[in-house]
Amino acid sequence: MISDLARLIDVVHRDKNIPRDALVEVIEQAMVAAARKRYGMNRHIEASYNEDLGEVELFEFRTVVEEVEDDDREIDLETARTADPECQLGESLGQILHLEDLGRIAAQTAKQVIIQKLRDAEREMTFNEFKDRKGELITGIVRRFEKGNIVVDLGRAEALLKKREQVPTETYRQGDRIEAYVLDITRASKAPQVELSRTHPGLLMKLFEKEVPEIYEGLVRIEHCAREPGHRAKIAVTSMDRDVDPVGACVGLKGSRVQAVVQELRGEAIDIVPFHPEPARFVVYAIAPAQVSRVYIDEQSHSMELIVPDDQLSKAIGRRGQNVRLAAQLTGWRLDIHSESRHAELVDNARGELSRVAGLQPRQIEELIRSGYRSVQELFDAEAYDVADILGIDEDQAEDVITAAEKALDQLILEDSDRRKRKQHEDAHRAEFGDPVEEADDELPAEA
Repeated sequence: MISDLARLIDVVHRDKNIPRDALVEVIEQAMVAAARKRYGMNRHIEASYNEDLGEVELFEFRTVVEEVEDDDREIDLETARTADPECQLGESLGQILHLEDLGRIAAQTAKQVIIQKLRDAEREMTFNEFKDRKGELITGIVRRFEKGNIVVDLGRAEALLKKREQVPTETYRQGDRIEAYVLDITRASKAPQVELSRTHPGLLMKLFEKEVPEIYEGLVRIEHCAREPGHRAKIAVTSMDRDVDPVGACVGLKGSRVQAVVQELRGEAIDIVPFHPEPARFVVYAIAPAQVSRVYIDEQSHSMELIVPDDQLSKAIGRRGQNVRLAAQLTGWRLDIHSESRHAELVDNARGELSRVAGLQPRQIEELIRSGYRSVQELFDAEAYDVADILGIDEDQAEDVITAAEKALDQLILEDSDRRKRKQHEDAHRAEFGDPVEEADDELPAEA
């Protein structure tokens, strides 16, 4: 059925890199399936590849019995002895099946089984080859495009770069070289087994590991990484050796190392900042290149308020809030940024509100403001033990302060209600005489 089988096995073994033993097993299984298709599914049929002849031999085995109850599995003694005069009851008699007797349908079955088994063997080979490469960089060639996904030729296998793992600013053509991060390895039945990513932070970290020997050798470590793929990224690095400058090692001579990474990421800007175990200092490093005047930490809400000089505000926030967003991702803290003048305005407003709380001394007001309390509402919502700790008083006194804050809050709400009513009346009056209605224009802080 298969001409020059030995040559075929050698060709497939060489081209597909499938072991010869696996190929022989596939062919033997296919021939057994074909024989059962022809003679019956319950038959005990075995196949054996003859290396000397370069062909598959088929054998059917039946048990020798006195009286046959199952024609597929048993043979009577008299019939058995015509094939082997020395056979005895209870023995298993093997008889050769001739391949030419299988017929066209059985041959087609064998072909289909061989094709399917070869595909399974290829998938298993691919899985075994790449299962230990998850989280590594890999290079391939763009082969084709499927519904927005990119199929990448890795040589012995194909990989898939899904649309959601592609950088929106990057475009590829068939035949382009592509370097990507191995996101996952699966035993999928049809789709490529290797899943790639160009957006994962691991891609950035592995590129630095490739370009910076100190990272590869463990002298410098990337502690955190944040990316907005295609636009900008930040990495925080630390040194395991006091004589090695982690930032300088990553930048390289005249920026050569970081530029190599930027080039591979097609122009994605990269900020390299030193890591620090103290959160406030780490946040100050992370918000670079902007300078920070003061930092207020709220452990309970895991947030920080950064005060920057007026001329540094736009730099701290970044284009469309990108810098503060990446700094927040890098550090894991929620960040609020205010300019010096805006902060001064907020503090003045806070002093004005908190001074309405009966019994609070100016020193205590300043302590509350430094601790992040900027309104009567916030003071009213506070826990007594927090207020007591900030002001250095006992909890009963703190409860009195909160009660006074409640009264001040009620008064503020009443005043605000009266103010709104007056404004509505004034607006109605202006509308009646055709004057423009004034709108509030409140400045909001930058948050991330």
